[in-house]
Amino acid sequence: MPSRTKPTFTAAEVKSHNSASSCYVTIGSNVYDVTEFAQDHPGGRDLILDYAGQGAKEVLQDHASHPHSEAAYEILDDYHVGFVVSPKAADSNDSVQSSHKGVGIQDGGVEPHRRTGVSCEEDLSNVTDIDRDYKKHKFLDLSRPLFPQIWFGRFSKEFYLDQVHCPRHYKEGNSAPLFGNFLEPLSKTPWWTIPILWLPCVVYGTHLASLGIDTSFALTVYWLFGLCIWSLIEYSMHRFLFHIEEYLPDNRIAITLHFLLHGIHHYLPMDKYRLVMPPALFVVLAFPFWKLAHFLIFGSCASSESPSLVQTT
Repeated sequence: MPSRTKPTFTAAEVKSHNSASSCYVTIGSNVYDVTEFAQDHPGGRDLILDYAGQGAKEVLQDHASHPHSEAAYEILDDYHVGFVVSPKAADSNDSVQSSHKGVGIQDGGVEPHRRTGVSCEEDLSNVTDIDRDYKKHKFLDLSRPLFPQIWFGRFSKEFYLDQVHCPRHYKEGNSAPLFGNFLEPLSKTPWWTIPILWLPCVVYGTHLASLGIDTSFALTVYWLFGLCIWSLIEYSMHRFLFHIEEYLPDNRIAITLHFLLHGIHHYLPMDKYRLVMPPALFVVLAFPFWKLAHFLIFGSCASSESPSLVQTT
C-alpha cells in the first residue's frame, strides 16, 4: 500500500482532545490518539489522562518516575494519527524518532516502521491486523492456536527472539488462542483469582506450622524467612532462566518452553488474562522446589535425630 501523508493538527486542536472520550498526546511533532489504549494501560487510565492534550515525551523518558521499555514505544506506534504543525516540533522530530523508532515523515509520505510496517492512516487500528502481520512476518497467526504454531514452526532462535519481542495488540487486550482445546481455560487467569485461591492456602499452611512452633515470634520469623526465600527463587528463575536469552538452546523444545513460560508476555503484553501465573502452571513449577525443601528440612531433622534413636534402642 503506498504511503500517504497523515493529517496535521495545530497545538490548539491537540489541546482540545483532553478528556476520557477523546484523548490525544504528543511526542515531539507526533500526535497519538490514545483514547481506547488508556483503558488498557497497565498503570491505569488516570496516568494517561494527566497528559491528555499535552506533550508526553518527558514522562516517557523519565526512568526514575515512570520507566517505559522499547515495547511501550512500539505499541504506541499503533495509535499514531498525525503531526503537530509547529516549526519547533518539526525540528525535534528527528531526535524523537531516534529515541523510540516511531513513524516519521519522509518525502511527503510516511516511512513504514521497521517492525510493525505501519505506513499510512489505513494501516492504523487499535489492534494488530492479524492477516497483514502474518503475511509480512510469517511468524504466528493470532487467529489460530499459538502453541502448535510455535511447536511445529521450526523457527530459528534468532528469528523467534526478534519476533517475540515485537509486541502485538490482540483485540483490545483480550486473549489470543493458545491451545485451542480443553487446556485453554487453564492458561487464562484473572488477577483476582490469585488472592482468592492462594490466601486460604497460606492461612492453612501457617496454621499447620503454628502447631509445631512454640512462640508467635518464631512463627513470624519462619514465615518471613519462607517468603524471602521463595521471592528470591522466583526472581532468580525470572532473571537467570528467562532473560539469559543468549544461552537459550536453538531447538523447538527450548523455544516452545520459553514462549509458554515467558515469551508470550513480551509478544502480547496487553493480554489481561495472562498477566499472572496460572495456578495449574504454578503447581507444576513449584512442586520440585516443594519436594526439595521437604528433603532438605525434614531430611536433616531425621539425620540429626537418628543418633539419639540408636542410643535409646
